[in-house]
This record gives sequence, structure tokens and C-alpha cells, in this order.
Amino acid sequence: MEFVSFHSVSKGMIGECGRRGGYMEICGLNKAVSAEIYKLSSASLCSNLNGQMMLDCMVRPPQPGDASYESFRAEYDGIFNALKRKSQMVYKALNAIEGVSCQQLSGAMYAFPKIDIPAKAVAEAETRGMEPDTLYALELLEKTGICAVPGSGFGQKEGTYHLRLTFLPDEERLTKAMEAFASFHADFTRRWTAGASEGS
Repeated sequence: MEFVSFHSVSKGMIGECGRRGGYMEICGLNKAVSAEIYKLSSASLCSNLNGQMMLDCMVRPPQPGDASYESFRAEYDGIFNALKRKSQMVYKALNAIEGVSCQQLSGAMYAFPKIDIPAKAVAEAETRGMEPDTLYALELLEKTGICAVPGSGFGQKEGTYHLRLTFLPDEERLTKAMEAFASFHADFTRRWTAGASEGS
């Protein structure tokens, strides 16, 4: 059985998004294929001390009896429990907005809500040569400071529009962001349903 596994310090429980480090494990691949993958990765990688240190901390965390274990466990559990709370908060907040729907958040640190975009906004985006969810994301950034990635970059089903949002900020900031998002969506829908342009 061929199996390839990836893991990254920026997407694991440590969640150190500004640091780059990770690994890939290859099992059951043809030896010639494995050799080519190794050659490609060896030619393109350079040493990253911070990333290597973070990766070592991720794969060899403190163990019971180690001097730092109790503080590590408290921090780890605190992060994990906060992520669970925040994922539920974002899931509920998004589904409470008319014209927005989101599936239960069960992994990573992202929500991918489906956004209903008025037909006039879709037409406007087309005249500008951009995807409708890109227009939405740009307006969202300009008017609220919330940075979202358009779903069109992820191969969404044709005729549907999504965003990728993270729930990493602290709970107070996240609550304010969800309130700003709800207000923005209502205003965006009202303006584009009425046919108003972005600048009006």
C-alpha cells in the first residue's frame, strides 16, 4: 500500500503560523520514485533553524516527569480547548447570518462558509474580470479589516461562493470580527440587491 503523510508546525496544535517546518513520510512507494522525491526535496530546501527547532518540539514534546511537562500540558490543553470553543463560536455566528451557511468545523483552524452573493454583484465581478467571491473578499477587507481567502481558489462547485476564514484570534477579537462580518454581509447584500455600486 502506498502512503504519504505530511505534517507542519504551522498547522498542528502548536499552531506557530509564522514559523515554517514540517515533515513528509513516504511508505510503500517504489524505491525509484522515493529516490526522485528525496532528490527534489534535497535540491530545493535550505536549512531553517527556527523551523527545525519547532519541529523537534512538536515531535518530541516534554514527557511526564520532565521539568517543563506541567507547564507544557497546561499550555497545550489551553490552546486545544480554546480552539474548540472558538470553532463552535464561529460556526454558530456564521450560521446565524442570513445568506451564510457553514458546516461544522472539525479540523484545522479554518471555516469555509458558503456565501449567497446577489446576482448584480456577480455581474459586477464579471465586468471587472474577477470571481464574485474575490469581489466580496476585497470589500470585506476594505470595509472591516477582515482578511478572507476567496473560495474560488479551492475548486468550489460552480455557481457557489465561499470564503476561508480562520478562527485563531483570541475570543474577544473573534466575537467583534463576527459582529463586523454579520454587519458587512447585511450591508453588502442590501447594496448589491438594490444595484448600488461599491463606491456608493
